[in-house]
Amino acid sequence: MLTHTGRGEAREVSMACAKSLADHGIVVRMLASEARDLDVEPTAYDPAIELAEHESEASAGCELALVIGGDGTILRAAEITHADGTPVLGVNLGHVGFLAEAEYDDVESTIDAIVHRRYAAEDRLTLDVRVFRDGEEVFRTFAVNEASVEKAARERMLEVVVEIDGRPLSRWGCDGVVCATPTGSTAYNFSAGGPIVWPAVEALLMVPISAHALFARPMVVAPTSVLAVEVIDRTESAGVLWCDGRRSIDLPPGARIEVTRGRSPVRLVRLHQAPFTDRLVRKFGLPVEGWRGAAERRRTAGGGEHA
Repeated sequence: MLTHTGRGEAREVSMACAKSLADHGIVVRMLASEARDLDVEPTAYDPAIELAEHESEASAGCELALVIGGDGTILRAAEITHADGTPVLGVNLGHVGFLAEAEYDDVESTIDAIVHRRYAAEDRLTLDVRVFRDGEEVFRTFAVNEASVEKAARERMLEVVVEIDGRPLSRWGCDGVVCATPTGSTAYNFSAGGPIVWPAVEALLMVPISAHALFARPMVVAPTSVLAVEVIDRTESAGVLWCDGRRSIDLPPGARIEVTRGRSPVRLVRLHQAPFTDRLVRKFGLPVEGWRGAAERRRTAGGGEHA
């Protein structure tokens, strides 16, 4: 169990979940640092709570990772569990919470689903991200939502050349470039003007940010494509690479960033089989009043009524 321990509400929900799971005979493991923040006494639970000193060992052998927090906490959990492939179940205590499956007022039913294993793990496409300097790889990481190349200085644009599948596409003076997954299409990609892509679609997205160029449109490419962003060697301003808003590296002029489909997906737990359309409507509060639906239209058409 991973918790946003900086929020009082998250701490309360976390402690309630730990007690309920232990009462059902399920062993809960926490990071030792979070257990201290929560003032947990491991032996006060039966079975006792296990403590992991390091994030690298937190999810090994676990059936799932229960995450109490918002999308940022869930992205942190994805980072911690990625190597082990442990499914992540998010309980949203944030704002939009697109990655979360349950809301904080659904905790009781969520625990019941965990106890009786009424859930399914859904594989989501990730990104493998590499940074090169003078032909040598200097940084490697992965991303669940996006890898964004951004300008480091507010007063100067970033000069880049973008490449797809080994061929140059265009040169942009811009604030940055977002390379995203379908899962991340509702995150930074969305804010940058990119398209929303249904999670079942396998694709990579590239979206320029405030580009000064004739051709600067969002693009959706094949999942087998290789996206590359090269920081122009003569540019006055360096850039910075951010992955999921959590991991970053400074990019000097001449740096090359390559983005491909990740070798290992992230596994998100689903409790419900609701259509993604319903999730969009709920999370964004979209207006759907007046919708009658195909079934209603067929009924009224058969009865001679006019829509």
